[in-house]
Amino acid sequence: MQPLLQSGERMEEELPKPPLSLWGRVSAFETRALEAYKSKPISHWILLVLGSGGMLIAFPASSLLSRVYYANGGTSKWIISWVAVAGWPLTALILLPTYIVCKTTPTPLNIKLTVSYIVLGLLSAADNLMYAYAYAYLPASTASLLASSSLVFSALFGHLLVNNKLNAAIVNAIFIITAAMTIIALDSDSDRYGNVTDKQYILGFVWDILGSALHGLIFALSERVFVKLLGRRSFHVVLEQQVMVSFFAFVFTTIGVIVNKDFQGMKNEAGIFKGGKSAYYLVLIWSVISFQLGVLGATAVLFLSSTVLAGVLNAVRVPLTSIAAVILLNDPMSGLKILSLIVTFWGFGCYIYGSSSASSSRNSS
Repeated sequence: MQPLLQSGERMEEELPKPPLSLWGRVSAFETRALEAYKSKPISHWILLVLGSGGMLIAFPASSLLSRVYYANGGTSKWIISWVAVAGWPLTALILLPTYIVCKTTPTPLNIKLTVSYIVLGLLSAADNLMYAYAYAYLPASTASLLASSSLVFSALFGHLLVNNKLNAAIVNAIFIITAAMTIIALDSDSDRYGNVTDKQYILGFVWDILGSALHGLIFALSERVFVKLLGRRSFHVVLEQQVMVSFFAFVFTTIGVIVNKDFQGMKNEAGIFKGGKSAYYLVLIWSVISFQLGVLGATAVLFLSSTVLAGVLNAVRVPLTSIAAVILLNDPMSGLKILSLIVTFWGFGCYIYGSSSASSSRNSS
């Protein structure tokens, strides 16, 4: 028969720990945050703040500028697709110094990797064209809300192509965001522009959802390229993939613009653009810059932090874009659209929680 207590064993270890108070939880969070801050150099946090700012400012600005283009006389879908990738040399200029600073060499290209970049570039060009149609016919606030459905497709394609786990929280997020898209569909009469027909509005809605689906597929395929072909995820490798995919998307889109003779049509568009030619070209130039700054910001956040933080910032970006569109572009904001915005934010929260739980379980195992 064993004694109730072994020698040196204390009674307190048998008792359950009392739950932490609210102040105790706040104090524990502050301690963890301080430890995380001290574990990284100050340059890490400066770059992370700049990257986060790029996502929260540049991407919404790019979406609003697309709507400004169409609202003031622009009509070409190919031109808006083209400006989304025309800034790829900016990313290349950031990439080149990393070889010197990090003392690395460019990743050698083989047939499989080159074909992967070409395919991803073609899909990106098609994706940008779909979103261009969406912003041509939908208010910026509605288009950004619909585009948030890309999270649903990213989760589904990630599960099918990369074997990413789908837990209950992520599945719940998929249903919630789908419900939010349904609410927007029911509210189609309240936010339609007067010069947009029923057919055009439906096309904008459909192209936005299809573009979101394709965006999710691109995200999953990009992750598969890292897993199967690259095998590492350093900062310069991420930038290399972004440069190569953007370059091929630029090539495909430029071919489309030339075939559609939209470069010649830019002169006519600039002549009828509200605000004049200078305003027209400024809108296009800042569209190029803002989109690339958003891409660089997202790349920095993914590398310096995690996909969870990128998901948080992406969740915050949706209401920022919608609110900015209402304030700056006088977008209609009905009660159903506000409800859809709240439901979408709820879905993002479920997705972030599910993603962080999946990451924690992978790390613990």
